[in-house]
Amino acid sequence: MRSARSLTAAGMLAVSAFALTACAGAAPAQTEDIELRMTIWTSNEDHLALFDSIAEEYLADHPEVSSITFDPLPFEDYTTTVTTQIAGGNAPDLAWVLENAAPDFVASGALAPLDEVLEGTEGYEFDDISASAAELWTVDGELVAYPFSTSPFVMFANDDLLAQAGQPTSAELFADGWDWQEVSEVGASVNAATGKAGFVIRDFDYVTWDNLAAVWLGWGAKPWSEDGTQCEFDSPEMAEAFSFLHDAAFTKKSMPGPGTTADFFAGEAAFTVTQISRASLLEEAGFGWNLLPLPEGPAGEYSMVGQAGIGVLAQSPHAEAAADFLAFFSNPENSEKLAQYFPPPRESQLNAETLSAANPVLTEQQLEEVVVPAIGTGVVRPQHTDSAEVGQQVRAALDAMWTQDADVENVLADVCGAIEPLLEG
Repeated sequence: MRSARSLTAAGMLAVSAFALTACAGAAPAQTEDIELRMTIWTSNEDHLALFDSIAEEYLADHPEVSSITFDPLPFEDYTTTVTTQIAGGNAPDLAWVLENAAPDFVASGALAPLDEVLEGTEGYEFDDISASAAELWTVDGELVAYPFSTSPFVMFANDDLLAQAGQPTSAELFADGWDWQEVSEVGASVNAATGKAGFVIRDFDYVTWDNLAAVWLGWGAKPWSEDGTQCEFDSPEMAEAFSFLHDAAFTKKSMPGPGTTADFFAGEAAFTVTQISRASLLEEAGFGWNLLPLPEGPAGEYSMVGQAGIGVLAQSPHAEAAADFLAFFSNPENSEKLAQYFPPPRESQLNAETLSAANPVLTEQQLEEVVVPAIGTGVVRPQHTDSAEVGQQVRAALDAMWTQDADVENVLADVCGAIEPLLEG
């Protein structure tokens, strides 16, 4: 068994071709010397060690499977790479599917149905999987991907850096009224006093635009209508949210500007918005920190979750064995182990007691007051069919936003102009 470290994509894949190849169906299952490969986006050594340990346990009882490879792909090109592999006849046996690509994978027939295998696995407790967690991964009443992780976006605070800048502690800020304007004001003070960053939207880097949903939801904004046919980037709420972000980056300097990076977990920022699965990076942080819910916006309190599913590719020549391994990988015992990094979809495990046992970095109080409520009420990050093309167009049109003299409303109108033909199609 091995954990492959990299694989590059040949290029962008049209959804029409993706759907065509996905529906080709699985080849007959091999009876021996089966080699399984699962694409994932994480290359974290602790994550890979846990995955490998689960795989080793499975291999010990399944001699027909000779190896299980976890294949990390770069996050920014992850979906494009996987769909390119499918189109090229090199589909993985299992894939970690991000929520923004879920509509394409689920609707196209790219993923094999799972109900029969999971329900038929002894001790699996299929009914324990939360219906809300499974909703994005269900088609015609059939689960086609296990909702592997429902990880809320939260805010971490560096209390040592706040003290260095003469600011209140994060707990005091929270008690006094926790909103985005306050975060930006305090962040600007931190930057002025220390040269460090105020707040960072982790993994945004002026590229991964949908991570900004963790901010604009506070203004009640959304990128498109509920049915996905009408662009809403040009709404007043979205304009106000992007005006806040533009001001933070270019006027207040409370948020790192384009071309500037700051790693909260290395002590380079006062606040960061990221998923709870990053908490393990705090084990050796070397500074006092706190965990808080997302700040309020003009629209009030809100929460957002990132969600990933693990599916068996219909094109896999080993789909039957892959589904059996997925049933083992996601059974109650292994789900509890995985909860250390990835909040589980099992209702019996969505409590502070279980999550604290798997997350020693976080206190039971932090989990009870921040994490569990966010999982229960969080809105999933934006997703749409033809996600790769829609995302590329949004990203390109938003480039004009990140200049000192940008006209926020005009840029957002241009975003709608770029994606409306795709939404209507």
